Amino acid sequence: MGMTAALAGASGYAGGELLRLLLGHPEIEIGPLAAGSSAGQDVTDVHPHLPDLTGRVFADVSALASVDADIVFLALPHGRSGAVAATLPDGVRVVDLGADHRLADAEAWLRVYGGDHAGTWTYGMPELPGARAAIRASTRVAAPGCFPTAVTLALAPLLGAGLVDTEDIVVVAASGTSGAGRSVKANLLGSEVMNDLTAYRVGRHQHRPEILQALRGLVNTPVSMSFTTVLAPTPRGILATCTARLGSAVTTDMLRDALDAAYTGEPFVRVLPPGRWPRTAATLGGNAVHLQVAADHESGRAVVVAAVDNLCKGAAGQALQCANLMLGLPETSGLTSSGIAP
Repeated sequence: MGMTAALAGASGYAGGELLRLLLGHPEIEIGPLAAGSSAGQDVTDVHPHLPDLTGRVFADVSALASVDADIVFLALPHGRSGAVAATLPDGVRVVDLGADHRLADAEAWLRVYGGDHAGTWTYGMPELPGARAAIRASTRVAAPGCFPTAVTLALAPLLGAGLVDTEDIVVVAASGTSGAGRSVKANLLGSEVMNDLTAYRVGRHQHRPEILQALRGLVNTPVSMSFTTVLAPTPRGILATCTARLGSAVTTDMLRDALDAAYTGEPFVRVLPPGRWPRTAATLGGNAVHLQVAADHESGRAVVVAAVDNLCKGAAGQALQCANLMLGLPETSGLTSSGIAP
């Protein structure tokens, strides 16, 4: 008999991706599935790509208060996980895919999300220094956001090695439409997004405090960042172009060496061969981060480009990676670094 996972928010895009991954997991069985407005519906009415779940019906989220599971995933809209987590049995392991428990600063939470701060859990980015051990020892883990995953893993080795300045970071990152969730919004209709690129939440994106929190945890100096997000006419994927002022006499080889030193042996981070730049299509369906770096000496800046699948490594895959660690399973169980093509 394998371990059992319960899932709240199972009708959303991240929830559906997590179900897809769990169906292929060798040790974890899918237990209770809960949703909000989709409660009472057959799972395959919402997720027709998961025919093995035919006959399973979404319960109401309140049913998880008495759940018997080895781990519970919360794939709820931002601001909804805190209240649900408070109803779960003591001692049950929980991974929150939402933002409710990521930020340590209650004022930052209020500023970008509004409402009461639900508290801070262990931050679930295993590739950061010391994070893997902390996740293993935790019963409550906050899985990072999709933009923070791409940007943090792109910049962390360079900041940690002192190769770039910490006070002039500029990030422009494009995301597919699934990053906005499954709720119907006029600006996300196919006829609105096709043949269009749109900057959004300029200067006020909710993921900025999370990225700064992660980066500041790596250095003992202030970190500042301009962060601009772009909506791309594609369902999924993130491409983040991150630049920072180069330190004195820093070369491309030095930047690559820092990435290689940080991520050699990491199962889901790939520093691409010289000359090959990340593409979102190459990460689709996989739990990988693809990275490439160059020193732009004309501008005096390091340029790091990261690609991730926002629904996999940026959400469900990373949550499962954390769950594996929490349950004492191999970290890569049920996951792959390979994408799908075409």
